[in-house]
Amino acid sequence: MKIALISCVSKKQNLAIGELVYAKDLYISPLFRMAFAYAKKLNVDKIYILSAKHGVLELEDKIGLYNETLLKKTTKECKQWSINVLEDLKGKGLNLSSDTFYLLAGKKYYQYLLGEGKIHNYVLPYDGLKGIGYILKFLKNKQ
Repeated sequence: MKIALISCVSKKQNLAIGELVYAKDLYISPLFRMAFAYAKKLNVDKIYILSAKHGVLELEDKIGLYNETLLKKTTKECKQWSINVLEDLKGKGLNLSSDTFYLLAGKKYYQYLLGEGKIHNYVLPYDGLKGIGYILKFLKNKQ
């Protein structure tokens, strides 16, 4: 199977306290929208969102507003988050050894997901791109 993993972003809908929306609709930045469109063009079997707060989100999971990022977490916290994400992926029936994962995320979101006993087959479309501006340009060229 081919799986796309898109990282969450800080720009989200303004929601009332307790209001819930589909995860795919919460994130409204151009980065997320363009990454989502690119993931669909890849003809993957499944798209998930990597959330700093929730781990692995299905597109139709209902969630509320939050403000959490891996960029502010310690190495220990990031490693634990990654362990949880890998367990979530396995719990969804994905095979970390044979499925191909397209990681539409920054290094902070995937650095501890790759390697022995973790995600084995992966594609890093943003590899070598330094900064959001370059990523947005890359994604715009893929539309």
